[in-house]
Amino acid sequence: MRLPTLLPFLLVGLLLAGCTAAAADDDLGEVDFRVSCAPEVQEDFDRAVAHLHHMMYEQARSEFAEIAERDRECAMAHWGIAMTLFQPLWPGRPAAEDRRRGWEAVERARELGPETERERALLDAVHAFWEDPESDEWWPRIERWAEAMESAYQEHGEDLDVAAFYSLSLLAAGQTADDQLAYNARAAGIAAEVHEREPLHPGAIHYTIHADDATGRASEHLDVVGTYGEIAPSVPHALHMPSHVYVRLGDWPAVIEWNRRSAEAALDYPVNGNVSVHHVHGLDYKLYGFLQRGDDARAEEVLEEALSTEPYEEDFTSAFHLAIMPARYAIERRDWEAAANLVRGEPGYLDWDRYEWPQAIAWFAPGLGAVMTGDVEAAREAEARMAQLRDRSLEAGEQAYATYIEVDRLILAGRIAWAEGDEEEAVALTEEAAQLEGTVEKHPVTPGALLPPYEALGDLLLDLEHPDEALAAYESGLEVWPKRYRSLLGAARAAEAAGEEERAREHYGVLREVAAEESERGGVREAGEAPGES
Repeated sequence: MRLPTLLPFLLVGLLLAGCTAAAADDDLGEVDFRVSCAPEVQEDFDRAVAHLHHMMYEQARSEFAEIAERDRECAMAHWGIAMTLFQPLWPGRPAAEDRRRGWEAVERARELGPETERERALLDAVHAFWEDPESDEWWPRIERWAEAMESAYQEHGEDLDVAAFYSLSLLAAGQTADDQLAYNARAAGIAAEVHEREPLHPGAIHYTIHADDATGRASEHLDVVGTYGEIAPSVPHALHMPSHVYVRLGDWPAVIEWNRRSAEAALDYPVNGNVSVHHVHGLDYKLYGFLQRGDDARAEEVLEEALSTEPYEEDFTSAFHLAIMPARYAIERRDWEAAANLVRGEPGYLDWDRYEWPQAIAWFAPGLGAVMTGDVEAAREAEARMAQLRDRSLEAGEQAYATYIEVDRLILAGRIAWAEGDEEEAVALTEEAAQLEGTVEKHPVTPGALLPPYEALGDLLLDLEHPDEALAAYESGLEVWPKRYRSLLGAARAAEAAGEEERAREHYGVLREVAAEESERGGVREAGEAPGES
């Protein structure tokens, strides 16, 4: 069948849009897709699908486009292109051009016609996602894709890749479900079945980790987590993924090491001449790990690396990390003056207006710094801007982003009430933030909140000289986010003030274990001087 005249130019564009891949002999795990295309493209097709399971979308797109050039009758190459143009668990949303390209790829695949029922089922699923390309909706697309993947799984559940992609679709659809943990459990169960049949399948390991990046699930499959970097030792996202579990366990050395490797590997995968989001994604997790160890000198080095590396690709993930990393460095150290003086909208080459949640973070940190240094008017302005960004997120159908913004806004509003002398309102607002946090899971883009609300509540209650209540707040936070430096230190201080000497020793003891030997924070010295276990 002849290609339309414009198709070769589209494929060349897709190839040029891809990034420079790392060494061609990188290990990627085991994929045996058995595509009904020319035998000479089978191995390359498996490689492209492996990159797709690794969420290395640019690499996969370039490879699928090259296959489409080499085998003009390969319908599934166009299915692959369409699959790379949306990222189900990532925070970005496809722009109009990507929606058009996705729809054109699906239509071309249907025109060529996949040869097997399994391939047609997979194509029907991605077709369901890309239909109505003029609409900028997102969650209805995810729902349609997940429903179609369920049908594909019911008919072809024995196929490892069908099962793996169904697991991924459950994780995606579960993000807006009332029972997200049930979706995660189902997704993990399916991924585990794939892993049992093929222990080196990249999707099985990858989606298991995402499924366990949820409250109460981090210890479910620890035997699987560490194997990811072994099957794909040069793939940035594979090297990063184990830290989604380790950050839930408070294993900061593991978080730091995996993301060191990931960020370094990501520099070999530029996108259109720009630095890949995988680099700054790894650096933010690495920064978070150093800050939880109280290793501020190393944290500053990571921050400087992130801010001096440019230009990053235009993406929500780039904006998120470049907004939150300077804020983390200030707020984790409780350097309120530095927080108050943070500058919004940098780097200027990013289109910040597209990203409500990163913008809200860029208002929250200076607003918190302002109120803690006495500038209540600046804090009020920040809170008002955050409310506007929350509303914009709701209008865009992004309920989770609106919730993350609202949690931070309530913390800031609580501190404004505190500054104005309204103790009751300050506590009520911060308690509301803590309760609201429990309605959503941590987003995969972030290693953790800029200021967890239970930690903020503990800080507030300590300032108000309610140590018993402060201790309860800190310990509630530590149940969700174990071994956070500031929560441990706050809990120890609150316990000491409340006369709970044994609990104070316990929290100081964990802090001593967590803190880096190089840490120069006063809290580390304080923990070192505290009595040991009796």
